Amino acid sequence: MLVQVGAASVHPGAYFVMTGEPYVVRLAFRLRRPRHGIPGRDLAGVAAAVGKDVTALRPGDEVFGQSTAGTLAESACVPADNLLSVPANLSVVDAPAVPTSAMAALQALRKIANVRPGQTVLVTGTSGGVGSFAVQIAKAFGAEETGVCSTRNVDEAADALRYVAAGHTRGKVVVTV
Repeated sequence: MLVQVGAASVHPGAYFVMTGEPYVVRLAFRLRRPRHGIPGRDLAGVAAAVGKDVTALRPGDEVFGQSTAGTLAESACVPADNLLSVPANLSVVDAPAVPTSAMAALQALRKIANVRPGQTVLVTGTSGGVGSFAVQIAKAFGAEETGVCSTRNVDEAADALRYVAAGHTRGKVVVTV
């Protein structure tokens, strides 16, 4: 699909690829310059054109998702399977923050930690992109979540935890500095 990019997010990975530091990154993405000239993975925007086999999305739809590269541009070609319609409660500006951070949190909780209902999950970096999703996903898995962050971010993290904890029938949010 061709997407007119309305917003894109920049992750540390894009910085590492563009600067070639740490140097081990160069082994994976070429020694002298990046394999893809235009960085970026996550985007949101308007579907400008769709392929003949695409049925779930139409030109003009607001979409968001992830590509392998090239989202920090005016338009990007993205596989339709990597895109979803932007939900009504999410803006096109905020949507690009979702794919990489949410997938990292999901993979960590599902595949690495193997979180199950009733377990307790400690999320370090609750105020960050991955951490904020990890708290929500842990709750969705039926786990009790505890969030930790630096003192400079405690207000943001406490607000996020209170929002997520609102659906709990037991426990409460305690912020300790």
